[in-house]
Amino acid sequence: MNTFNKLNIIPGKAVCYSGFREGQNPGGIYPDYEEVKEDLLLLSGHWKYLRLFDCDEHTRTVLDVISREKLNFRLMLGAYIGAEMNNFNCPWNGGVYSEEQLIENRKNNLDKIDKLIELGNQYPDIVFSLSVGNEACVEWTDHYVPESSVLEYVRRVKANARQPVTFCENYAPWILKLEKLAAGVDFISIHTYPVWEYKHINESLDYSKQNYYSVANKYPDKPVVITEAGWATNSNGRGINPWHVNEEFQMIYFERLMEWVEKENILAFFFEAFDESWKGSSEPLEPEKHWGLFNIDRTPKMAVRNLIQGK
Repeated sequence: MNTFNKLNIIPGKAVCYSGFREGQNPGGIYPDYEEVKEDLLLLSGHWKYLRLFDCDEHTRTVLDVISREKLNFRLMLGAYIGAEMNNFNCPWNGGVYSEEQLIENRKNNLDKIDKLIELGNQYPDIVFSLSVGNEACVEWTDHYVPESSVLEYVRRVKANARQPVTFCENYAPWILKLEKLAAGVDFISIHTYPVWEYKHINESLDYSKQNYYSVANKYPDKPVVITEAGWATNSNGRGINPWHVNEEFQMIYFERLMEWVEKENILAFFFEAFDESWKGSSEPLEPEKHWGLFNIDRTPKMAVRNLIQGK
């Protein structure tokens, strides 16, 4: 199934973009206009589609830069919804909240969904799709939202915005339990991370293909997009074998994945454009900090070095 045709967009490369630099983080200091402009000029001409994660100050700056500078990007906008139920299966210190906090989160989630609708309507020529959440139904999440609530958000957005609506989630819940949500969205968005599941680089592409086709074959009438697929370049051993990650392996996975999705006409967002030091634990080799195709100082890693230097 040609996902570009189904979404009525032209083929192109896609990458997840979050521009937080050293000392910046969501809810704290955000990247300013010139910093976002610098990032987007680095990505321009190489990537057509960007995925953003939340309806915050950063997203508004990105939309402003694209609009003012007349840059050739199309965006998938997301609303990052917080926990509405406790998840006692979360393997780290998270997932459990007071009843008051859960009620507050529900209110905040509705506000974010309405901001998502507002931005989609404000920038119809830039925003090509809308996502009502990210990894909120998978068994290990620290921000669990029940399927019924996510489906309510899908319906709210579909009733008030013109863009196709999705929900971004690990591949497994789509196979195991999200049939009602799959029926409600315009297209299904999956995440595939072989390295998180202890796969060696030599197994990586076959494993991502298996993840993708297990969902696509379950829902043959729905377009299936990959909204996250990536390979870390460092690890402290927490969840990822340090021997399985480096810049060379990231380059191999990136090149193999891009070759496959281009051949099959699958829209696939590589995770992610830039390293982000605010993520995860305080340990420098925390894998959450090291998924970028570029280092946090904006120098390219091996996977894109030739691409960028040949620009």
